[in-house]
Amino acid sequence: MAKLQVQEGQAPFKIPSIDEPCFTYYKIIGNLTSGAPPVIVVHGGPGAGHEYLLTFEVLWQDYGLPVVFYDQIGCASSTHLPQKAGDRTFWQEQLFQDELDNLIDHLRIRRDPGFHLLGQSWGGMLGAAFAARQPRGLRRLVLASALASKGLAFRGTRLLRDQMPPDMRQALDDAEEKGEYESPAYNQALDFYYRKHVCRVDPFPPTELLPALKHLSEDTTVYRTMNGPSPLTADGSLNDWTVIPRLPKITAPTLVYNGEYDTSHDIAQVPFFELIPRVRWITFPGGGHMCHLEGVGLRERILKVVGEFLTQKDTDHIQ
Repeated sequence: MAKLQVQEGQAPFKIPSIDEPCFTYYKIIGNLTSGAPPVIVVHGGPGAGHEYLLTFEVLWQDYGLPVVFYDQIGCASSTHLPQKAGDRTFWQEQLFQDELDNLIDHLRIRRDPGFHLLGQSWGGMLGAAFAARQPRGLRRLVLASALASKGLAFRGTRLLRDQMPPDMRQALDDAEEKGEYESPAYNQALDFYYRKHVCRVDPFPPTELLPALKHLSEDTTVYRTMNGPSPLTADGSLNDWTVIPRLPKITAPTLVYNGEYDTSHDIAQVPFFELIPRVRWITFPGGGHMCHLEGVGLRERILKVVGEFLTQKDTDHIQ
């Protein structure tokens, strides 16, 4: 097992429309000079922070791949921008593409041996868009419970809502009609949805997920502006987002995975499988949106599948 090495830092990030200095917090597990391509892990939310994905640090311990975690602008340990709350023109995909490019250049990891990218949920959406640009240095791509478009995400969420008990569906409908999302009935329905589809562990939430929930509740700027008032009620700057027309441009070998009960429904994975030239898609039985935090051997299987995929030789066929 590789020795655990940790390095933390801040990458200065200049945003033209912001006068104040901004930065991106990052944490590196392992040694970037080891000769192995590092794995950049891109978190979801938007606004959830990196901690809930620290499970993937074993890619260094077990596979010798350095891992780069970071907090996206506006959340967790990176610069917060509460003055931009509600500014839909500001909180767009391009901002996060620019930030990722800036981080890669700051860490000087474009050159050989390059880097891998693993994006979870919104991080996978960003990762797919990033990979479609065929960025220099990108070796392999993992899209973990990602979404090919918000339109397909809406359809998937509706299918999951339709499976909920009638009283909970009514509570969701009432909340959306009134614009009120704090009632006990609504919170009960949301809790049911989280436990069945977001992270299928008992007790819920698992310790690893607590920092993300804290970040999302303490500063709602990014999530509320980009997604909406709740996971079940989308009304934000990402509403019309899609990466589907760009998917054929992804040249990196790609692993797509989601869970059987995932909020990232199968219908939102199909375009990845149909349009990315070199792709493998796995749906993990019994899994939710946070497969990497779930039990009954699922966490271990996720890490094994990802680790083996990322350490395949580039000349290999995807298996």
